[in-house]
Amino acid sequence: MAMTLRLTDEDEQALALLAEAQGISKQEATVRAIRDAAARHVHQDRVSELSLAARSRYAEVLERLGR
Repeated sequence: MAMTLRLTDEDEQALALLAEAQGISKQEATVRAIRDAAARHVHQDRVSELSLAARSRYAEVLERLGR
């Protein structure tokens, strides 16, 4: 799917620097940044879910340890 991406001059410069540093095109740098951000978001959500489950499961033990 084709897409037009409107960037500020600052963002365009940052993208160009990122692409150059990685030796890739700006298009590839954009795709990688999107995928990296999505992966971090999914990972963070999963860690939060597991943390909540562990706190619920071990609430009594955690309470006793906090005394």
